Amino acid sequence: MQAEGQPRSDAGSTAHPGTHAAAIADHAPPHTEPAAAASLLPAIVAGFLAVLVSFSGPLAIFYQAAEAGQVSATMFASWVWGISIGAGVAGIYLSWRLKAPVITAWSAPGTALLITLFPGLSVNEAVGAYLVAATILLAIGMSGWMERVSGWVPPGVASGMMAGILVPFGMNAFKGVATMPLLVLGMIGAYLVFKRSSPRYCVALLLASGTLIAWLSGATRFTGLDLQFVVPVFIEPAWSWSAIFSLALPLVLVTLTGQYLPGMTVLKQSGYDTPVRPVIVTSSLASLAVAFTGGITIAIAAITAAMCTGREAHEDPRRRYVAGLANGAFYLLAGLFGGSIVMLFAALPKELVAALAGLALLGPILANLGAMLAAQDHREASLITFVATASGMSFLGLGAAFWGVVIGIAACRILHGPAAGRAADKQAKT
Repeated sequence: MQAEGQPRSDAGSTAHPGTHAAAIADHAPPHTEPAAAASLLPAIVAGFLAVLVSFSGPLAIFYQAAEAGQVSATMFASWVWGISIGAGVAGIYLSWRLKAPVITAWSAPGTALLITLFPGLSVNEAVGAYLVAATILLAIGMSGWMERVSGWVPPGVASGMMAGILVPFGMNAFKGVATMPLLVLGMIGAYLVFKRSSPRYCVALLLASGTLIAWLSGATRFTGLDLQFVVPVFIEPAWSWSAIFSLALPLVLVTLTGQYLPGMTVLKQSGYDTPVRPVIVTSSLASLAVAFTGGITIAIAAITAAMCTGREAHEDPRRRYVAGLANGAFYLLAGLFGGSIVMLFAALPKELVAALAGLALLGPILANLGAMLAAQDHREASLITFVATASGMSFLGLGAAFWGVVIGIAACRILHGPAAGRAADKQAKT
């Protein structure tokens, strides 16, 4: 009997982009114990590199959110502890149970959304919004209604909202030229080189290059760096309607459309029939647990997942789940020493962090702009959503992400009719 979440065999199944992985598994030669142990090294390295990429780009966005919220280093270390422990525990459990490389992480689009709401939104209200979002996602996961709920918002409108949230950060990557031209222009040049020569590790190499340039130019403050354990801080949640509508509901939407849908697609294209229900339920429970320490929503990874699901992680698809276990273990280690990570980011120039975050988001920005323009039956409504969200508008205490979706859905119905977006949505699900 086939284990839940393992790669399919070719016998009795229809063609699928990931069936080549199952074929390799069926015809793989038997492993001796020493050879099998040695062959796991690529999977362990893949898990480590996925964590490294996450802490290079997305964590830079999280650091900007902490600065926007004017929180202390101790509080930010607690945030890092929350997202790391939550992602680590969820990833290890899911990878072991499903025997598939399930890579979990925190919501990078949600973190970008958080920056736009601080400091008007308090940290306590943010935690309350995290809890609401996790509860909604848990209900969606248990009900099995992910596709149905995602279908309420036309795909072009959802992509327009995500692009609108992310594009200001892409623009911020270039603003530092005015104050630190050597550093920022050097990072832009390094990004172009690494994107061409080593796209998979581009963000990690970019962080190393930017740090080296900053160190050579004397712009860093690497003094007193040492290993520091994190003591998580309990944050009492507070609830407000503005936080629910401006943060919780958009967070649910960007998590479903920006992480669960593409993340599950990566697994399916690699040949894994991984059920979505345990992934959402486990990640949502982890989100509920770590929200009290400031950890934002935990979900399946969309960007770093491909690093652990392909042949680079392991030739045998049945052993790639080790990459998920390793990824979770390295997340746990990073969470324990989150204080050192905070000190590292504090030692870097703000221009470096902004450039790193913005350049790391160029890929997601491009993907969402492409999806927005590809929505032929409701393209103008998608564009309206993008412009409204990117404007940073605020009305009745509610942020631009909420109003962007509301205005976009209204524009879609008025300009394109009630059926707009349904055909593209059905095609995306199949």
